[in-house]
Amino acid sequence: MKLKFRPLHDRVVVRRVTAEEKTAGGIIIPDTAQEKPQEGEVIAVGPGGRDEAGKLIPIDLKVGDRVLFGKWSGTEVKIDGEELLIMKESDVMGVVAK
Repeated sequence: MKLKFRPLHDRVVVRRVTAEEKTAGGIIIPDTAQEKPQEGEVIAVGPGGRDEAGKLIPIDLKVGDRVLFGKWSGTEVKIDGEELLIMKESDVMGVVAK
């Protein structure tokens, strides 16, 4: 899917992964009681930030990376009818190994 949005500076756009709908014991969790997942897939990346001298510092993340982020990280937005998160690279705690 080609996103019609390009984040600026050191921001990334993340799509949350879907939350588990069942517990390990098989109990189904209703949508209203599910916590929003803190894991997602990077779907767009800005060019990077700049240092004091104006030199571009590229972002370490790339499209397709699976990342973990804080519970309250990012700003929720709706782009092309899809709920996404826009956050700074520093809000991402790490990349999940494939």
